Amino acid sequence: MCGMPQQPPVRSSAPRPSRPDASMSLLTNVMDHSLDEGYAEAAARKQAEGAGGLPKTLRAKVGLAAGLVLAALVVTVGAANARIAAPVVAKERQELIDRIERETAAADKLESGVDTLRADVSARQRAALKADGGDQADLVSVLSGATDVHGPGVKLIVDDAKEASTGGDGTNPRETSGFSDTGRVRDRDMQRVVNGLWESGAEAISVNGQRLTALSAIRAAGDAILVDNKPLVPPYTVLAVGDGQRLSTRFQNSADGLYLHALQENYGIRTGISVEADVRLSAAPSVIVRTAEPRTEKGTP
Repeated sequence: MCGMPQQPPVRSSAPRPSRPDASMSLLTNVMDHSLDEGYAEAAARKQAEGAGGLPKTLRAKVGLAAGLVLAALVVTVGAANARIAAPVVAKERQELIDRIERETAAADKLESGVDTLRADVSARQRAALKADGGDQADLVSVLSGATDVHGPGVKLIVDDAKEASTGGDGTNPRETSGFSDTGRVRDRDMQRVVNGLWESGAEAISVNGQRLTALSAIRAAGDAILVDNKPLVPPYTVLAVGDGQRLSTRFQNSADGLYLHALQENYGIRTGISVEADVRLSAAPSVIVRTAEPRTEKGTP
């Protein structure tokens, strides 16, 4: 049986369909091989080298431990040095304390000696005044401040305003108006108060315990008031020995008393006066006794 002759395959002349991205071969290659071989080899080499060392976290822990050990070593050395130096510092401190105590004791001894000598001088002054003054020796001692006094009198307190300012543009507000717009008591105010009390009949006066004499001076140093070069702080307590009620009334009605009242009303300076049954004043320290002698026109005794 004869078979039918086989026919060779027929090739179609129609073109074979191509891939849609055949025309974008470069882009396709980049997408398929996004990592360059050189980068890939470098990454593989770095990974291989790291596999043989310590893990990153472990290295960090070792570094931290080394830092802590170094810090502990520094602290230990510092503590050791401080312990070595501590006895020396303690010894120097104790020597300084001992020196201060010795100097303080010496100063106290000198001050006690000064008080003793001052009391002796005052006694000699009173004796001299009594010998030369006759019947008026006691009065001269009182007026000169050379002896302690006590008796009826008044107590006058003068204080700055509650919201007093240090104010100070370099001008003195009293040069024109006679008053202060700063609310602070000034030396001129205290001068007028003291002079007003003397004029009203006071026999002896003290300001904050400082006995006034015929030679006493009331001055200012900045905002501080000085009495015989000793600084005083407010409130200022003025004690005056005299006829209590009469002294109080005469002072409040005097020009200086009205001046003080004006300071209170207009500038807030606080004042208060009271009559006391017994006022005690200490003697003034280092009273210098001076005597007057008549002189001729030519200046010779």
